[in-house]
Amino acid sequence: MRSIRPLLAATGIAAALALTATACGPSDDKADAASSSSPAADGGDKDAGLPADLADKLKEHGVDPDKWKNGEWKNWDKDKWLREAKDFVNPVIEGLWKPERMTTAKAPTKTLAAGDVSGDQDVTDPEPRPVKAVPETKPYHKNAAPVGKVFFDSPEGSMVCSATVVKDPKNPGKSNLVWTAGHCVHAGKAGGWYRNIAFVPAYNDKGQSPAALQKAQPQEVAPYGVYWADWVSTSGGWITEGGPTGGAGAAYDYAVMHVKPENGGKSLEETVGVALDVEFNAPEAKAVKAMGAWGYPAAPPYDGALMHKCVDRPGRLSIAPGTPTMWRIGCTMTGGSSGGGWFAEQPNGKLALVSNTSIGPVTSGWLAGPRLDAGARQLYTSMSDKFAGQ
Repeated sequence: MRSIRPLLAATGIAAALALTATACGPSDDKADAASSSSPAADGGDKDAGLPADLADKLKEHGVDPDKWKNGEWKNWDKDKWLREAKDFVNPVIEGLWKPERMTTAKAPTKTLAAGDVSGDQDVTDPEPRPVKAVPETKPYHKNAAPVGKVFFDSPEGSMVCSATVVKDPKNPGKSNLVWTAGHCVHAGKAGGWYRNIAFVPAYNDKGQSPAALQKAQPQEVAPYGVYWADWVSTSGGWITEGGPTGGAGAAYDYAVMHVKPENGGKSLEETVGVALDVEFNAPEAKAVKAMGAWGYPAAPPYDGALMHKCVDRPGRLSIAPGTPTMWRIGCTMTGGSSGGGWFAEQPNGKLALVSNTSIGPVTSGWLAGPRLDAGARQLYTSMSDKFAGQ
């Protein structure tokens, strides 16, 4: 029989994640949103309605801004698919992510099927027993405020992942940073940046069924609105080594997004009321009593509508010689939970993000996430520096 220790620890972790900051409710910030113009229209290309720098960047790559917003983004020809870190573009297409489009987006299930995990057995612990994912208590904005859902378009269609609002050191109290997996924003060595990347905090706040969501009002599906990524950074390891089943890039499968509300308004942190610290110096696995993973599993037997969580004592997993050892926990969540944050309690009693869901087996008995190291810290710091004071 499975030890009950992780289940006991779950109570503390779940309680710590709950919204404790003073924040406006999901519908209380409409006045602020209404008084601000859309960021896509500010200083933009008059014809395409894009910010001037984005319009210019598209033109540099031979892409007509007007055609892009009218459907050219669906062109996934290799010569049109931007892949280098410096070439990220994600123009806001207002109204694209309607409730019905969100509910039909699929989980990138291929990225949640672990490949060869026979690497260095010296740093691979025995496979954990499955921990059944538990539905999060509703409403989500009161019980898991930093957690949300990522939507993006890929050559295979509209896709979903999970993500977490994290603090921005250079913009204290006003963070617009979101942590997710690299494979939720970039295809890795075989492709480039995904398109129309957006984040919806507290997606489906009241936990309605997919059928009900099809007919729901926008504020029921996206209580805080839709936040578009205006810049994204992922690791060089993911871009050069990431593959459909994670590959050697899985150990570097993390990303940070800077987002802005589609219709203007306050910062993401001010709006949802909380953002988590990111911990880059987590102790060895044996010193961590429990880690919790949160997300929106969308592959069967789940449907992507409900937020779930798993809590377990972490172990270690090495997927390839020479790559960093990953964290691993027992968890039955499936594709769609990818990118969702892993949290651990810190000495001060507060939670911090220590990883994100990257890979898991087809049998859905466990999940693994990258150990955040100096490279992850540098990526995070660079993103904060880029938007300092904005």
